[in-house]
Amino acid sequence: VIRPMMYIALSYDHRLIDGREAVTALKIIKEAIEDPTRMLIDL
Repeated sequence: VIRPMMYIALSYDHRLIDGREAVTALKIIKEAIEDPTRMLIDL
């Protein structure tokens, strides 16, 4: 199945932010893009 895709990259300073926190941030962004109504509900 061919479907549109979007690539997201995150740059961060490893001295300040743990990789786990960066992955969590990307997951939140991914979920918000996939279901924008969740952003409105969280307001």
